[in-house]
Amino acid sequence: RLPKALADVLSHDHVSEAVVLSTCNRTEVYVVAEKFHRAYGDLRTFFSELAFAAPEELADHLYVHDADAAAGHLFRVASGIDSAVVGEAEILGQVRHSWDVAQSEGTAGSQLNLLFRHALEVGKRARTETGIGRHVASVSTAAVAMAAQRLGSLEGRSILVMGAGEMGEGMVRALATNGVSDIRIANRTWENAAELAERLGGTPIRLAELDAALTEVDLLLTGTGANSMIIEHSDIERVMRARGDREILVVDVAVPRDVDPAAADIPGVTILDMDDLRAFAEAGMAERRREVASVESMCAEELERYLSVISAREVAPLVSRLHEQSEDIRVAELDRLRARLGDLDERQLEALDALTKGIVAKLLHQPTVRLKDAAGSPRGERLAEALRDLFEL
Repeated sequence: RLPKALADVLSHDHVSEAVVLSTCNRTEVYVVAEKFHRAYGDLRTFFSELAFAAPEELADHLYVHDADAAAGHLFRVASGIDSAVVGEAEILGQVRHSWDVAQSEGTAGSQLNLLFRHALEVGKRARTETGIGRHVASVSTAAVAMAAQRLGSLEGRSILVMGAGEMGEGMVRALATNGVSDIRIANRTWENAAELAERLGGTPIRLAELDAALTEVDLLLTGTGANSMIIEHSDIERVMRARGDREILVVDVAVPRDVDPAAADIPGVTILDMDDLRAFAEAGMAERRREVASVESMCAEELERYLSVISAREVAPLVSRLHEQSEDIRVAELDRLRARLGDLDERQLEALDALTKGIVAKLLHQPTVRLKDAAGSPRGERLAEALRDLFEL
């Protein structure tokens, strides 16, 4: 779905580059746009079409960052400190995958490529230079651990995993580690469920068989990337009539939700969601929280480096124009001098050329160095503006 989402985002007039980051609990769009408010309007339209909802209905569910804040947010995401399970490792691979897809689709240009390179760098540093990821569960393994805590044990349980993507695979692996042998895997594309079941163990089922499976299992684990609910309130009602007195636990870590949350009101149904997972993860947060400050500092350092590169890129055209203007003046004045001096031999012409080049280079060296050193600071902005004004660049 990412290629289509990228095409949809880039189809708007005010967006020139785009990367879509989609995980089980977030969908974020990073774009390059000349006009912020118009691009934001385009993206609101994109999300409303994605969610089949009016833009005003989504207002409380959208957040927006621009410029430095957008870069800082991505760095926190990639480093794992903005995750539901702080320090989880899955997000870094998801950031890389989103960028890879955008590159292959041609929607990530020089600006987003630079941003995502820095994001991956800080994400890797956070995991190798701090203990933020030590002993931490991914969202999928945390979901299984939470279910195990609620049920007492998963051994001997019959469990249905919905989704055969990265999240579903993580859940199946975690279940196998917990000694679960009766694992059923449902997916919109049956072949994907069959491939995962063959590779990791389990029984693939078709969505048409979902009711029968839900009637039998003790636990449903789900975290698909579907755009809308897969299991409605009426579906759960029908299943519970068939189950009789047998209770069922549902762990739904999808955003948007895979299972209608109102189904939790049905007797015998317990639904745990991302909020419950965050609370569960808090229990093991004490040690990791001590590392968050270190990662925050690391993100700030990386942001400073990134902004310095951006500033240098912005200064480069100004410096280039200054040198080009100076070279044009040098060549014009040298030609005028040659005309006045009359015939000069090749050696004399080369000497004059070298002399004038040297004078121009020395005159421009210090202003160029000062301008580059101050790039990205208020002083740098003042120097750049003065240069444009003085030399009409």
